[in-house]
Amino acid sequence: MLEIIQSGGWLMVPILLCSVVAAAISVERLWSLQRNRILPKNLLAQTWNTVKQEDFDQQKTRDLRVGSPLGYVLAAGIANARRGREIMKEAMDEATTQVSHDLERYLTALGIIASIAPLLGLLGTVVGMIDVFNSLMLEGAGNANVLAGGISTALITTAAGLSVAIPALMFHRFFLRRVDEMVVDVEQESSKLVEMMHGSGESWSINEPVAE
Repeated sequence: MLEIIQSGGWLMVPILLCSVVAAAISVERLWSLQRNRILPKNLLAQTWNTVKQEDFDQQKTRDLRVGSPLGYVLAAGIANARRGREIMKEAMDEATTQVSHDLERYLTALGIIASIAPLLGLLGTVVGMIDVFNSLMLEGAGNANVLAGGISTALITTAAGLSVAIPALMFHRFFLRRVDEMVVDVEQESSKLVEMMHGSGESWSINEPVAE
């Protein structure tokens, strides 16, 4: 394997770096985008029960906000509940936008890697082919081994670039889809909370929540 990498030339270095970064991002996003970390089970029901018991103070609002992305959105709504339905909904929409941005963290970098890795491989092939033609000029076309070996070496970078780009692109699309699904679920849960607190026309007064 080391010999293959060395024969690919100096452009194998950025390709290998891309592979390491892509792998790190994929592992991190697989861990961070677990559903139970984004949308804890029964969080809305538990939050609603606490609100109904009028036992939702500033500390519980903070705990809810930092507990999970869904909790962050629910806390934004609860903190603005006494300001009316529309203000509460706007606050939750803004929080959902922030959550969506956070969930897409590093995905732009992963997409860039998926785009540039094959280009780096192609560049390596072009550079390698230039070397092959230079060898032909010096030694002529009589030595088939030199020609075959040079072309083989030139194609290594293309193979390496595609080997990095294909899984990176697959993970990029997969993570974007997962983020979209989770954001939709967060929006649905936030809409349920709005209806719970204002659908009946009741006025809720949480114990001096702090909007952040």
